[in-house]
Amino acid sequence: MVDLFFSFTYISMKNKNLLNRKGLKSFRSSLRNRSTSAEAALWNILKSKNLEGRKFRRQYSIDNYIVDFCCPSEKIIIELDGDSHGEYHKIQKDEIRDNFLESLGFTVLRFENRLVFQEPEFIKDEIRKVIHKERKGFDARINHPGQ
Repeated sequence: MVDLFFSFTYISMKNKNLLNRKGLKSFRSSLRNRSTSAEAALWNILKSKNLEGRKFRRQYSIDNYIVDFCCPSEKIIIELDGDSHGEYHKIQKDEIRDNFLESLGFTVLRFENRLVFQEPEFIKDEIRKVIHKERKGFDARINHPGQ
């Protein structure tokens, strides 16, 4: 816990206003008000500390990026990918973004939208693995259970 506090303090001191920048507040609010059905469904799973008692936030900004969901205490980011994320240029942008966020100590989990509806327990289990640090050899770019 002390390490987590130190890392957030260090990030905050090194890069003032890195987390939830005020300049992005209205844009974050707009995104929350226009969430996709998959985002709304996953939010029902994550909100109110429903998952392992951890607090998740929607449309949370880190530097100039706005992530779908973030659990700051565990440094977990969850991104839901729709059809457009399968395009080559989107994949490249996602990789650049993920690499930056991971360089700050975050774990980025990506799930296809359809998994929220078809395999919600799978998503919850994968998040729990990260929370409980049971991610040995885990590929964070998950598309389908059993692959």
